[in-house]
Amino acid sequence: LVMKVYEILLILLGYLYGSIPFALVIGKVFYNTDVRESGSGNLGGTNAGRVLGKKAGISVIILDALKAVLVYYISYYIAGKLNLNPDIKYIAGLACIFGHCYPIFAGFRGGKAVSTCLGYFLCIEPLYAIVAIVVFLSVLKISKYVSLSSISTSLIVLAITPFLDLPLTAKICMTFAVTLLVYRHKENIKRIKNHTESKIQWM
Repeated sequence: LVMKVYEILLILLGYLYGSIPFALVIGKVFYNTDVRESGSGNLGGTNAGRVLGKKAGISVIILDALKAVLVYYISYYIAGKLNLNPDIKYIAGLACIFGHCYPIFAGFRGGKAVSTCLGYFLCIEPLYAIVAIVVFLSVLKISKYVSLSSISTSLIVLAITPFLDLPLTAKICMTFAVTLLVYRHKENIKRIKNHTESKIQWM
């Protein structure tokens, strides 16, 4: 029972840390701007870059990716020390992604988890994450749509996941993460169909 309590606490920690809205924090502290009131209104790196500039956007992307990395490795370390279920790191990492999308500290209106998912995948299977980055940048170069690049990469990740040499828990958590990411882009999909989605100008 005590072990289960620790595991629940790690999952809760993952969700709470994932809930920290770095785009909102950086916008308000350094730019006196609420990024939710401009651009797409999204609390992610792309909108932060659009509203606050490239430096802020890159900072948010890195911090959002590090959310999953920190939660994953903290859970991994604590699970080893307390002899918990080693798969708890996958579940806590997924909770972190969920927290980023639905943050308790920002009215449950968060980002789309692209950066956080990438950090998560880097922890689970680095080579897998590198493939995802290459696909993302390739589609972005051709289409100029960040959203289309994210969705395309997610679908490829989803197709590859069953063939990875990973525990079943990891595969299930990765599938949930990718599904959530695609779901969070549902409005972007509509705009792409209507040819009203914003394109990037820097690539």
